[in-house]
Amino acid sequence: MQPTGHAADVRVLERDLRRIFGDRLQSLSTYGDGAHALVIVTTLTVDDLHACAERTAAWHAAHLATPLLLAAHEFESALDAFPLEFGAILAHHTVVAGKAPFDGLTVESADLRRAVEVQARSQLIHLREGFLETRGDANALALLIVDSAPAFTALVASVRRLNAAFDPGPAAKPILALAGAHDLAAADAERLFPAYVDAVERLVNYVDRWTA
Repeated sequence: MQPTGHAADVRVLERDLRRIFGDRLQSLSTYGDGAHALVIVTTLTVDDLHACAERTAAWHAAHLATPLLLAAHEFESALDAFPLEFGAILAHHTVVAGKAPFDGLTVESADLRRAVEVQARSQLIHLREGFLETRGDANALALLIVDSAPAFTALVASVRRLNAAFDPGPAAKPILALAGAHDLAAADAERLFPAYVDAVERLVNYVDRWTA
């Protein structure tokens, strides 16, 4: 459900879009926290981008994110390229204006698995490279863990889109608990890091073997 705090601001966005695109505006939908918008139009030109750029500061001042602008059928065509991002919009959105843009659209499980594998392997590579860059400094290691914890939380959520019952294991729980944290003791970082790497490796292996 769209947060009421953004409702009036989204209507302002709708008014601006109708002024810019006119009858070419096919649909306006919000997603995420309600501050993000997906705009689908019949055609999208550089002049349209200029017109939207002139309003972007006002949209940001209203606590709205820069809208995602797509020409007709681009969303459907890009589902296989962005199954995580666009799949999340499919799952949780509110149509504000125009026709429902996603009727009949689904994310293929093979595309989703491939995207989750890329996400998981990227997380593992980031952790290993980040550890080398700490040069053995426990405080830097603590920063690496805290900074990467939200991405790990997102990764677990992505794996659960493949299997809602997936359990990341006990080693993952302390890292998941750090999402939103601002600091971590150096001694705790040295204790947590080996288990953290093991948890990500477990995710990589799970996704690599996963079948629908």
